[in-house]
Amino acid sequence: MDGLTFVLTEDQGPVRHLTLNQPGRKNAVPAEGWDQIATALEEFAQSDQRVLVVRGAGDDFCSGADLNLDDLDELRSPAVGRRYMERPGRAATALHRLAKPTIAAVDGVAVGAGMNLALGCDIVVATTRARFAEIFVKRGLTLDFGGTWLLPRLVGMARARELALTGRVVEAGEALQLGLACRVVDPDDLEETVSQLANELAEGAPLAQRFIKTGLSRSLGMTFEQAIAYEDQSQATLLASDDLREGVAAFMERRPPEFNGR
Repeated sequence: MDGLTFVLTEDQGPVRHLTLNQPGRKNAVPAEGWDQIATALEEFAQSDQRVLVVRGAGDDFCSGADLNLDDLDELRSPAVGRRYMERPGRAATALHRLAKPTIAAVDGVAVGAGMNLALGCDIVVATTRARFAEIFVKRGLTLDFGGTWLLPRLVGMARARELALTGRVVEAGEALQLGLACRVVDPDDLEETVSQLANELAEGAPLAQRFIKTGLSRSLGMTFEQAIAYEDQSQATLLASDDLREGVAAFMERRPPEFNGR
C-alpha cells in the first residue's frame, strides 16, 4: 500500500467516520497503519465531534495485521517484536480511553485484531454476512488489540476460552446471540442503521456518556460498594452540570435537548 493512506476520516455533522482503506487485502492493517489508527483516535478525542463510526472500505471490516513471511523474519528478535507490538497497543489503548461513543459497522470479515478493534467499540452493528474470528491461535499467536480483556467481558470466560483456543469463525447470527454484536442487519441497511444510531448517540449528553462509559468499563473490577461510590461521585458532578438543567428544561418544554458537555 505504498503511497496510500490507510486511515480515512470524514465528518458528517457531529459524527466522524473512520475508514480502514485497504480493501484489496480485506483492510488488513500494515505496520504503519497502527500509528494512523492511533493518531486518528487521539485526534477524535480532542475534536468537537460527538460520535465515531469505524468501518472498512469495500466488503470487509478488517482482517487483522497485514504480515508476510519477510515481515516475520524481521520479527524473530523479541526486542523487535516488542517494538512492533507497541503500535497496535497504542491504537487499542486510544480506542479504550475514548470518552465519546463509538460504533463499529462490520461487514464481511472481522478477524484477529480486526475483531478486537470492533469489540473495542461501544456498539457493534453487523451485517448478515459478517464473520468474526479470534484467529490468532491458527497463526501461532495469542490474542492482541485488547482481546484478552474484551472477550471474556462480552461472552463470559468459558465461551471466551472456546473462541480463542479454537479460533473458529462466528457467523453473524451467533455473534448476535453471544453478544459480540448488538444488531444484525441486511448489508443494504447497514449505512442507514449506523447513521440513525450515530445521530441518536450524538444527541446524548456528553458528560453523562463519559461517566457511563467509564463506570461500565470499570464495573467488573468493582465491588458493589465501590460501584455505588463511583455512581455517587459521578452523579454529584452531573447534578451540578448545565447539561442536566438543559435536559430537564427540554423535557418540560417538550423539545429536543441541546447539550453542550458542561
